[in-house]
Amino acid sequence: MDEFQQRNRAKIQELGADRALREASTQWIVDSARHEYSYHFSWLGRPIIQYPQDIVALQEIIWAVKPEIIVETGIAHGGSLILSASMLELIGGAGRVVGVDIEIRPHNRSAIEAHPMAKRITLIEGSSIDGGIAAQVRAYASGRAPVLVILDSNHTHEHVRRELELYSPLVSKGSYLLVFDTVIDDMPAGSFLNRPWGQGNNPKTAVHEFLKTNHRFTIDKEMNNKLLISVAPDGYLKCIAD
Repeated sequence: MDEFQQRNRAKIQELGADRALREASTQWIVDSARHEYSYHFSWLGRPIIQYPQDIVALQEIIWAVKPEIIVETGIAHGGSLILSASMLELIGGAGRVVGVDIEIRPHNRSAIEAHPMAKRITLIEGSSIDGGIAAQVRAYASGRAPVLVILDSNHTHEHVRRELELYSPLVSKGSYLLVFDTVIDDMPAGSFLNRPWGQGNNPKTAVHEFLKTNHRFTIDKEMNNKLLISVAPDGYLKCIAD
């Protein structure tokens, strides 16, 4: 197994060094986005709105970290909450998922609360950057570790930057802070005409600014290299210090 893993790590480095392949992967993301590719998948019956590669990466991380609390900002249809909860169910123990969204639509709330994994899910409605909402999340996470945080709500620079300030202190050494949709910065200008985010104003710009002053986290470049097709390039942040 050690030899297998060593060979894998070497091959992953080769993937990261293959510029043509990286460019082709980015172009694939651009082309597939026109067909709303990420909307076509579900997890245990709920739409997840993620790329399969990121779904696999998330389960790898949850299995390795075995968090007691997973905090997710951005709920949508709830597929990601169900994924996280189902992984915690497999791990066993008392692990819970705390999902935050500024608006939890009634039909989504009903479907999530009726799901078999609802027993591991807490829903909080409100802005993830509201101080009172953040305090509720901190209360759930207090005294519990490891903590894993996934940011996937409003994708503007300022919103994500504030989320990083509020929720990064919850993340335990060895765990992860995942920032989704950093790929927005790699998309052509004008790709998000009906949205307040785009090139220069997105989760990736927030991550890079955050890392200039916060040295508890580092970009997991191996994850970047092995996924290639991902909504979160530079968004897999590993906590390396208490």
